[in-house]
Amino acid sequence: QAAAEEAAAAERQAERQAEDVSSAAVNADAAASEVVTEEVTAENSRSSDEEFDKPKADKKDKDRLSNFEKALLIGLGAAAVGAILKNGDKVVSNSGDRVVVESDDGLRVLKNDNELMRRPGSDVRTETFEDGSTRTIVTRPNGNRIVTIAAPDGRVIQRFVVRPDGTEVVLIDDTQQSAPVDTAQIASAPKPRQRDVDLTDEIALRVALATQMQTDPGRTFSLAQVRGLRSVRELAPMIELDALTFASGSAAIEPSQAEELVALGRAITGVIDTMPEAIFLIEGHTDAVGQDAYNLALSDRRAETVALALTEYFDVPPENLITQGYGESALKIRTESAEQANRRAVVRNITSLLR
Repeated sequence: QAAAEEAAAAERQAERQAEDVSSAAVNADAAASEVVTEEVTAENSRSSDEEFDKPKADKKDKDRLSNFEKALLIGLGAAAVGAILKNGDKVVSNSGDRVVVESDDGLRVLKNDNELMRRPGSDVRTETFEDGSTRTIVTRPNGNRIVTIAAPDGRVIQRFVVRPDGTEVVLIDDTQQSAPVDTAQIASAPKPRQRDVDLTDEIALRVALATQMQTDPGRTFSLAQVRGLRSVRELAPMIELDALTFASGSAAIEPSQAEELVALGRAITGVIDTMPEAIFLIEGHTDAVGQDAYNLALSDRRAETVALALTEYFDVPPENLITQGYGESALKIRTESAEQANRRAVVRNITSLLR
């Protein structure tokens, strides 16, 4: 019963996020209230070997608001802060790069989905609008421009690539309302067969990642629905990164560990070369040790760390990666004790799930 209630809450949250896509940043004629430009260097960008800072609990309303506003790194301005607090959500932890908020539907982690785009050598222009939404334009050394529209809470609702010749590749588009998801129907459908793939076998990985959905739900979904609804994202086969291990409470990946991802990095790049619009979801997970809010933030940082490693070491285009943490909600081994197998990451090709 508890699991069913948790799933229902996650589904309500995902549906709410999928429908809440109104944003001034989508309107090309809207005037930004603030524009910030920046050249990204190794010193002002995040790397995969950085450790995760333990979130600090906010005990007082004034501290909660103050700490939330300090989390500008995650792209949340005053408008977003006000909207979240007015909705009755409470900030329960803040690690500086991630804020965990609690509502009637449970916990959710807020962060800047554009952090992956901030790679050394890129120029970044961020336009912030009155409603707190943002339009970020990242210009790469090769001339490609990655344009990302984010909702006031930092979620990507639209992303596309503009190449030097003017051609565009649409990667994500959550600007239209999505039909509600019949989770019972999806849950009852046959699940795709999960194959054990050798993480050192680049060809097998590429074949596995290029495989389309094996179960046809008869529709596509918004990114918010894929992220928030387990029954939806499980329509896409997963690849467990078993060779990648995280120490308890850690999200860092040392260079020696990153070597375990070489075949995966090449396989993902190969898929993107033939399918530029491909989107890969990297999931982070924890064991059951620790508080729920802490585990949610830690798992989300683990997912981002894997994406950073793929980008840093193997030149996987970060715009084709989406990261999401799920805390201890999907334990591989059912135990409340510390368990290495539960501190893991998973990769799915979700391209065919997205509209």
